[in-house]
Formats: sequence, structure tokens, C-alpha cells
Amino acid sequence: MTKLAKLDFLVRYPALAPRVLENLNAEDERLHIAQDVDATDVEAPMTRYKYGPWDDRYYPVIGALVGRGLLRYVAGRQGSVALTPTPAGRKLAERMAQTEPWQEINDRCHAVAQATGGLTGAALKDLIYRHLPEVMDRPQRQVIR
Repeated sequence: MTKLAKLDFLVRYPALAPRVLENLNAEDERLHIAQDVDATDVEAPMTRYKYGPWDDRYYPVIGALVGRGLLRYVAGRQGSVALTPTPAGRKLAERMAQTEPWQEINDRCHAVAQATGGLTGAALKDLIYRHLPEVMDRPQRQVIR
């Protein structure tokens, strides 16, 4: 969940992603950064929680995707639980990525995935705290704006 939350943060806040990921260029067209918008002005803002950015909707959304057969739980590192798309989930994601409303998010996801390589959730958390202290230096449960 830590890794999912941090990757989600980097996708939701594309103007901040290049500050966190040194190998992600701010001019990367896949990020679709609007020049006249504040870096933390996003459609669905996250909150500052114990280990960085968080959204309370993760568990219900993941449960719904698992329940619909689009994701499944698998064994993660050191006994943890991870998620992987099912064939149906992968097919749906591929179809959605080709539609106009989801193309921008698909592009951002690919840019962030490429830039994060094999980083763990903890490593991503550390990068976010190190490169965005003004964003993370706030009380828990405060909206990141």
C-alpha cells in the first residue's frame, strides 16, 4: 500500500513528480503539466498521513476491484501482500488507456513507472520527504494543497 500511495501521489501531482524523481524531466510531454495551474491544484487531493500522501478511498476501491475480478492479491516481499491485475483487469486497463478521458492518466502512469524503476514504497516515501519538505511538513490528515 505504501508503494501504491506514493505512485498515486506522483501521478496525481505531475508538477511535483520531476522534483521527486531526478530522472523524470519536467518537460516530459507524458506528464501533461498545465503551465497556469498551481503544482498542488489537483482534481482529487490527497492527505498527509503517517508515511506521506494517502487517500482513504484505497481500501474500498481495491476491495471493489478484487470483488469484480479485476485485481487479485498475491504474495509480496517478506510476507507482505501485493496486488496484480487479472487478465480481465489488464484487458480493461488497456481498453481504457485508449480512450480520450484516460489517455492523460495512462501517459502519466507510464512516465512515473519508467522513472521509478524498481524503487520500493519506502524508498519512494523517503524521496518525497527529502525533495518536498514544504509539502510534507504539515499535520497529519491535512489536505495536500
